[in-house]
Amino acid sequence: MSTRADAPTRREQILNEAARLFAERGFHGVGVDEIGAAVGISGPGLYRHFAGKDAMLAELLVGISGRLLDGGRRRVAEADGPGGSGGAPEQVLASLIDGHIDFALDDRPLITLHDRELDRLRDSDRKLVRQLQRQYVELWVDVVRKLHPEVPEGQVRAAVHAVFGLLNSTPHLGSYGNSYGNGLPGRSAMEALLRKLAHGAFASLSA
Repeated sequence: MSTRADAPTRREQILNEAARLFAERGFHGVGVDEIGAAVGISGPGLYRHFAGKDAMLAELLVGISGRLLDGGRRRVAEADGPGGSGGAPEQVLASLIDGHIDFALDDRPLITLHDRELDRLRDSDRKLVRQLQRQYVELWVDVVRKLHPEVPEGQVRAAVHAVFGLLNSTPHLGSYGNSYGNGLPGRSAMEALLRKLAHGAFASLSA
């Protein structure tokens, strides 16, 4: 998730460029030399930071799964307040939605990578990604069930996955700067639209 305020480290620069290139041209369509050139170092110089492309891919996919989970837990804790009394479910859910929208708009290459390249990870790394994702889903399920206690748990879980699918559709929108192509709204308007759609989807559980 793009929440860093500090300038990226060289390692982070490498990962950012690797994610972009892998998403654009596929994992096997990108060489180490090209990733190095994108950050201004020789291809062999990358091996001071990573064992190879496989290690970059693993760190990208495991890393974003972990950051989403950590960010979600932080948002829930912040809503609970210092006394841990528990925040209003509406506020907690709104915070979770906003956090995932930031990810969906700012880290779109990672969504593409996950969809296309997850199976290239070693079994242990793939299992870790799945474990982190399940915990992230259950974090949302717990909040949504507090908001809609009358809805069966399985239906709530399905709704959470459906909202993730909605929000994670952003790679299909094309490139954007101040505005999207093909008449689509700019970033701030797209953020507002995704927020409206996500809240509407969860509200429909009690309709």
